[in-house]
Amino acid sequence: MGGNQPWAAGAFELIMDESKAGHCLWITNRRGMEYWPSPSEEAKYLIRRFRRRSDFKAPSIKPPESFEKIVVHTLTHNFRNATSVVRTSLRLPIKPKHVLVKIIYAGVNASDVNFSSGHYFGGNNNDTASRLPFDAGFEAVGIIAAVGGSVTDLKIGMPCAFMTFGGYAEFIMIPSKHALPVPRPDPEVVAMLTSGLTASIAQEKSFRLYTEKAGQMESGKVVLVTAAAGGTGQFAVQLAKLAGNTVVATCGGGAKAKLLKELGVDRVIDYHSEDVKTVLREEFPKGIDIIYESVGGDMLNLCLNALAVHGRLIVIGMISQSDRRVYEAGLEIAYQGEKGWTPSKYPGLLEKLLAKSQTVSGFFLVQYGHLWQEHLDGLFNLYSTGKLKVAIDPKKFIGLHSAADAVEYLHSGKSVGKVVVSVDPSFLPQVAKL
Repeated sequence: MGGNQPWAAGAFELIMDESKAGHCLWITNRRGMEYWPSPSEEAKYLIRRFRRRSDFKAPSIKPPESFEKIVVHTLTHNFRNATSVVRTSLRLPIKPKHVLVKIIYAGVNASDVNFSSGHYFGGNNNDTASRLPFDAGFEAVGIIAAVGGSVTDLKIGMPCAFMTFGGYAEFIMIPSKHALPVPRPDPEVVAMLTSGLTASIAQEKSFRLYTEKAGQMESGKVVLVTAAAGGTGQFAVQLAKLAGNTVVATCGGGAKAKLLKELGVDRVIDYHSEDVKTVLREEFPKGIDIIYESVGGDMLNLCLNALAVHGRLIVIGMISQSDRRVYEAGLEIAYQGEKGWTPSKYPGLLEKLLAKSQTVSGFFLVQYGHLWQEHLDGLFNLYSTGKLKVAIDPKKFIGLHSAADAVEYLHSGKSVGKVVVSVDPSFLPQVAKL
């Protein structure tokens, strides 16, 4: 506080109005007492938590006696061979601290095949095999169909999202603390879950690139995103751009390149028509400051060589490191094999990092669960205000029996945007909104 007006008046104002916690009270002779930021300034620069849209009318949902779900019955990286659709009875009553969710859309992820091979449970193969069968799927959105007696903050008919095992199902019973309230059970919200949250939280925690706290926002860097037209890449390029950076993106194919240009990427490198290594060396001779990498293998090695002095690289996946390549009906299924992703060797890695004071880190979304709701709110705010676009791959996968097709399609390299399965197509149309 400044100026000549008594400090006591300002102190009394702060005590009386607790709603202003976190604001600055500024006092001058000319303007008297005023809070900063003012409402007009706050509207310009801050991203508010979303408010639920009132236009969604939840249908009446009667909990069924039984429902279908996908389970993993055999440990293999081949999702089709590992899984089957089974019918199971709904166990009633609903547990006191749980909710029953009617699933509308389920998200498809590269890690579905890693999960079906048992790599997410730790321990040895015998320990994992003892868990069989277990439910498949990581993420979904739907409508709360029933609530347990101890649940007070969630209501029947509320749209919600979740990220727990068992997303490939018609219904699921989950602890209420795992239900993330959302405005609508749309496919765009599915894209914001594993894919969007990975980009948002990883960039904030690892790069401090995009955050609502302006004091932590980093800009003016050259950012490279690999596999940028996929589920998480589309978010990574936009968030990096919103933070004021020059964004470079790699992809394979004209449709993907077109999408990335529409998303505002400064330099799109289509590796079907250009050599990524040559472009980076000639157009960015000082190197890349920040790299968001999800391909692995040769691409990761190329990125390490392109990293600038003090550069930072984060690994969020390694979709190219498959055990072997299989072709079915002309379609390359790059993930099929019994061992899953094959570790790669990077000779001279430590020497490279030391010579340029570089940093390489990994990011695993499940270890940041305490940030999910906050970042999901932020992503939906950006989307609803037109600052963020969400691309849903136009290829339709209807019903749980199409999930294996969807997983294979994702790994074929042909998808553009987020791949989703419409578990119950009778609710909302699956449309890419750009």
